[in-house]
Amino acid sequence: MDASPLFVNAGGFFKDSCAEVMKMSRKEEYEQQTEALLLPVLKKYGFECVDVEYVKEGGNWYLRAYIDKPGGITLDDCEMTSRRLSDLLDEAGFMEDSYILEVSSPGLGRPLRKEKDFQRSIGEEIEIHTYKPVGRQKDFRGILKSYDVKTVIITDENGDDICFERRGIALARLAFDF
Repeated sequence: MDASPLFVNAGGFFKDSCAEVMKMSRKEEYEQQTEALLLPVLKKYGFECVDVEYVKEGGNWYLRAYIDKPGGITLDDCEMTSRRLSDLLDEAGFMEDSYILEVSSPGLGRPLRKEKDFQRSIGEEIEIHTYKPVGRQKDFRGILKSYDVKTVIITDENGDDICFERRGIALARLAFDF
């Protein structure tokens, strides 16, 4: 009998090796390697890394770094960080594709992705967009009550607690009104 473990995915069971299942995508590798280069730079300036993403839009690859600091990020902060990160990326040489580098503030609708984002937002009003409808809707708004690695709980305007599985959340971000 084959000793390979069985893994479950959306399509059912399949046999594979752990190494192949755990293999990171090129996108994830680029994001992680870029963040590793960026963190010492940000620490030096007292900035925070909100997120790094590598996405293809309109035929072009974009490498985006979102940074923040108490009081907000300025255009000069973004420019200084972009120049340093660009030099570090050139030196590291791990990016195979051509790309457009962008460094910016996370903006008003700051996404909640990392544990520290959720922790900082406890008691704040957030918006959640789910992949699939929950009770015939995909968009929710409420006060972030709690979270853990598997769930996020908000209290809606009626005072009802709504629990979401994190893997079912397409987007969670701070709510903002104009």
